[in-house]
Amino acid sequence: MAKRFVATAYGDPADVLEYVDHEIPAPLPGQVVVQTRAIGMNPVDVKSVRGQTGTDESKLPLAIGYELAGTVTAVGDLADPFAVGDEVIVYRAHGAYADSVLANVRAVHPRPAELDVERAAGLLLVGVTAADAVRTADVTESDVVLVHGGSGAVGSIAVQLAVTAGATVIATAGPANQEHVRALGATPVPYGDGLLERIAALTPAPVTAVIDTVGNDDAIDTSLALVDNPGKVVSVAAFGRAADGIVLVNGSTPESRRHRAAAVEGLIADAAAGTLLTEVAATFPLTDAATALTELEHAHPRGKFILLP
Repeated sequence: MAKRFVATAYGDPADVLEYVDHEIPAPLPGQVVVQTRAIGMNPVDVKSVRGQTGTDESKLPLAIGYELAGTVTAVGDLADPFAVGDEVIVYRAHGAYADSVLANVRAVHPRPAELDVERAAGLLLVGVTAADAVRTADVTESDVVLVHGGSGAVGSIAVQLAVTAGATVIATAGPANQEHVRALGATPVPYGDGLLERIAALTPAPVTAVIDTVGNDDAIDTSLALVDNPGKVVSVAAFGRAADGIVLVNGSTPESRRHRAAAVEGLIADAAAGTLLTEVAATFPLTDAATALTELEHAHPRGKFILLP
């Protein structure tokens, strides 16, 4: 019998999470069972638990988590190329806060030995989100790109992808992360009052595209003042500003899904090769999931939170 966390109601993780028995059936054709070794945590996890993404009672008890790394322990027919013992990444998982999961092979990806389980577990949700935004903005070597939140989990990958595309990149970050952003290949700029003037002073060429991972009004207002076409402002967070003509990406459209699917193989390969840098901020035992979710809502060191069964 496997175990997993579910939310029995919507609310504070400390009040509504339960660690329950969960039977994993034998895999059907095209399915595998994966024993979890590390689980990636994301802000959407705690938003789901709190009901900030919807409070549909029919979804309770609510399974939590979208990504993990682990070891294949059983395979169904037509599960090629996977075999028992393979080290894999699962994204998108359903209910990743568990010690074992059943997954369709289309969501299972080989994990290279060079990519450790903790970084692998936290790579793909933020990675495909960043790749979708950069691809939607159609970033090329002729662009000057502004990335809002350049030291965050999504923003840091967006910076690296835009730099790899040959663009000149400017990225907002707090004082403690200025050098980190510079190391990723971008010119850092502090956010806050006077942001527009600071950005204008950094580059003689106009900003031609914006990747927003922050979503606040200051970021969007600054972006709209910098670019001629609001369609070149691509946000993964500012869903309340759709009326301004910016482009919002969340994986819900066919084009967005294609961008994300196409990015997976390259993200894994680049992370394994060390050419795509990601960080782990902290690890927690799986049994401390409620505490970890609460801490995830507050200021914390740069990088991803990872649960370890």
